[in-house]
Amino acid sequence: MVKKAMLKKVMVNKVMTNNQTQPPTQNEGLLLNIRHIVEQARGQIKQTVNTAMLQAYWQIGRLIVEDEQQGEARAAYGKAILKRLSQQLSADYGKGFDITNLRNMRRFYLAFEKRDALRLELSWTHYRVLIRVDNASARDWYRDEAVLQNWSARALERQIGTLYYERLLSSKNKAPVEQEAQEKTAPLAQTTEDYLRDPYILDFLNLQDKSYQESDLEQGIINNLQQFLLELGKGFAFVERQKRIRFDDEDFYIDLVFYNFKLKCFLLIDLKIGKLKHQDVGQMDTYIRLYDDLHASCDDNPTIGLVLCSEKSEAVVKYSVLSDQKQLFAAKYLAHLPTEEELRVELQKERERVQAQLNNVSNAAGDHLT
Repeated sequence: MVKKAMLKKVMVNKVMTNNQTQPPTQNEGLLLNIRHIVEQARGQIKQTVNTAMLQAYWQIGRLIVEDEQQGEARAAYGKAILKRLSQQLSADYGKGFDITNLRNMRRFYLAFEKRDALRLELSWTHYRVLIRVDNASARDWYRDEAVLQNWSARALERQIGTLYYERLLSSKNKAPVEQEAQEKTAPLAQTTEDYLRDPYILDFLNLQDKSYQESDLEQGIINNLQQFLLELGKGFAFVERQKRIRFDDEDFYIDLVFYNFKLKCFLLIDLKIGKLKHQDVGQMDTYIRLYDDLHASCDDNPTIGLVLCSEKSEAVVKYSVLSDQKQLFAAKYLAHLPTEEELRVELQKERERVQAQLNNVSNAAGDHLT
């Protein structure tokens, strides 16, 4: 009996050893294919449910609005109607029909009265964020960008909160941009300047202590790279930090390197704490020239350099190579999300700067004609 038990134990160990060392099953490819089909089917079901829900909510919103439009008396007790509807629908179908959601469905229809304006790739959560945007042009632009950039609802809400559209709009001549938004044929951003912002909002870094160093700023960006890419704008991908470039037996280190697939060029970022200085601009000018020579390929467009500082100097901007170097830029970053009033002030300053440039161009053209 002892021998039999020992023999059985040896056989079990041999089987276990064989199972551990045997090659991957021949059905592994089949399993992967089946998993792919299942995941694809789940995605299609999810999209079908989302589409049906959006269309249903749009129709409900339409019916509520049309019911209100039957007369002043009808509109006068609209709140009572919504309350009664909420009670009846909740009893019939459960959650999802409280008064707040019914109001959102009403606003949903009013914001997108043309059903063709709906982008079914977005979720109901996205649309609850979008209907809070009063400006129709801005709302449509945020909707299209959310689809194009695959923004989550949270990312969309943050972009709206930091006035992404308004900041981008202020960097261009207003009339052509509004025309583009109405025609919806050309993308909003066309030039290098349109892919860069000013200011950048870096509130997600949580830099509470004002005594932070440039290394803390850089590490915070690396730790929150996804959020920084979202703030950086469309088409950017992270390449490297502290990129070493060597010239004339001297090493230079670039804080952050990105690549933009739409502009087809590298973006070098130098992080600075304090006011922008002439030497900061000159240093970045050297960086982009070296990077073009040493690392950019013949298929790449000229490298862009961005000095990201906590305070800009208009004198440095005006009287340095920034004024005529088309690949060199400076922008301000804000460590904390400003108030709406502070953002309005920043936007007004930018509009005044752009308007002054346009006036200068117009005056120069007038002088030339005379």
